[in-house]
Amino acid sequence: MKQAILTPIFLGILACWSALSVIAEDRYLFFTWEITNGTIFPLGVPQEGILINGQFPGPTIDAITNDNIVINVINKLDDKFLITWNGIKQRKTSWQDGVLGTNCAIPPNTNWTYKFQLKDQIGTYTYFPTTKIHKAAGGFGGFNIQQRSVISIPYPAPDGEFTLLVGDWYKTNHRVLRRLLDLGKSLPFPDALLINGQKDVAVFTGEAGKTYKFRVSNVGIATSINFRIQGHSLKLIEVEGAHTLQETYKSLDVHVGQSVTVLVTLDKSIGDYYIVASSRFTDPVLTTTSTLRYSGSNTKASGQLPIAPTTDLDWSIKQARTIRLNLTANAARPNPQGSFHYGTIPVLRILQLANSKSIVKGKLRYAVNGISHINPSTPLKLADWFNIPGVFDLNTIKDFPSSSNNPIKLGTSVIGLTLHDFAEIIFQNNENTIQSWHMDGSSFYVVGYGNGIWTSKVRETYNLVDGVSRHTVQVYPKSWSAIMVSLDNKGMWNLRSAIWENRYLGQELYLRVWNNEQSLYTETNVPLNALFCGKAKHLPKLL
Repeated sequence: MKQAILTPIFLGILACWSALSVIAEDRYLFFTWEITNGTIFPLGVPQEGILINGQFPGPTIDAITNDNIVINVINKLDDKFLITWNGIKQRKTSWQDGVLGTNCAIPPNTNWTYKFQLKDQIGTYTYFPTTKIHKAAGGFGGFNIQQRSVISIPYPAPDGEFTLLVGDWYKTNHRVLRRLLDLGKSLPFPDALLINGQKDVAVFTGEAGKTYKFRVSNVGIATSINFRIQGHSLKLIEVEGAHTLQETYKSLDVHVGQSVTVLVTLDKSIGDYYIVASSRFTDPVLTTTSTLRYSGSNTKASGQLPIAPTTDLDWSIKQARTIRLNLTANAARPNPQGSFHYGTIPVLRILQLANSKSIVKGKLRYAVNGISHINPSTPLKLADWFNIPGVFDLNTIKDFPSSSNNPIKLGTSVIGLTLHDFAEIIFQNNENTIQSWHMDGSSFYVVGYGNGIWTSKVRETYNLVDGVSRHTVQVYPKSWSAIMVSLDNKGMWNLRSAIWENRYLGQELYLRVWNNEQSLYTETNVPLNALFCGKAKHLPKLL
């Protein structure tokens, strides 16, 4: 009798202890970031930059899976300001996404606190401003998420790691660049490439015989890059939160908004070696270097820079097809990545998104399926949550491009999708320049790349087994890229061109992932500290 009574009590205590253990492991990391203007010298001459706590680039966040992140952003700029967390999924809370479709921008001389959990994520990510063209002036940084101690990694633990933020850069002030776009003109060609905010300066030091993890992200606004290290091989181990087959490369293309992680073994003679990034598909070719230094080296890097492709598209496509998912490795959870058989899931929704550009009312605009997106003064998420009429509807943009050559129209682009739909999305690039598309809120499987116009016939070429899971995909000139995605994250999510000129001038849209269930299990409530603006400005405050 006693045993019958004590057993459930004991089990209840054990369950509570287990729950507390889980909660205890989910740490809270608190940050206060002051956003200011300051003088920086990335190209050896003074120019205005955007600093976070006086730093350019901003501080790197180093976190662990399931950490809770709390960042108080104090805006000391003259402009409204927002930061997005590039690739961080923001489970069930697009309120924290930091784009104009979900958040009111933080006014000058005020603050706003982001709160989100790194739920079931590992990998290499970044953050950056989404307002105006602030990203061209700074405000970006690295965001690295390590595995929990109980989850194994599919490679020997490295002896150290380095974060490399690579991107194009302009000497021209970001306000001048924005005026050009507002006038309907294109941005000029970038002046340089930078590594961690410097040209030909940064040094990364390690010991001979040891292996280091290099986290490489393209934080530029326009330019694909190729990354390589003189005399050393790059073993690819992770792409934007997915462990990959560990192929070895001499160099890797990294397109705008993308991140890769490689292992590099210092197996050469003690000395200095060039780390090189150069632009892809540009004329002229921009190049920048930094230094891989072996401890004890007194020899400067010398000799020719390692050769890389410049305008060769086929080379890049072939390399992209070799980047595949490691089906036997764990990611943030102990189950193998290949346990989700995406190629066998019935597709419930197909979107074909074609980009285009044209002159509208005398100004250059970019569009998706004929609609050039305009951000309304009321964030779409607020309008959706509070049923505010006249902000958007679900009929402005269609699932497929028009067969007729209709002129571009200005509009607010929102596509309605049902929570847990499994979707196929085809990005059709009809331009002569490379595109890069990013999806907030979800990772997707890249299943195919191809030249020309996409047709249903090319589905026969899809990789339905081990396509890599990522958040940003390149679309080559006059080509298509196809992805598959499980829309299991309720909210209003931004799908945008990572090429900033294109995005600023209309090449973006929003995915409204929705069902009629009101439950904290599917979506969090509006934050108590939410900012209200536009038609929501006069709603009663929640605090």
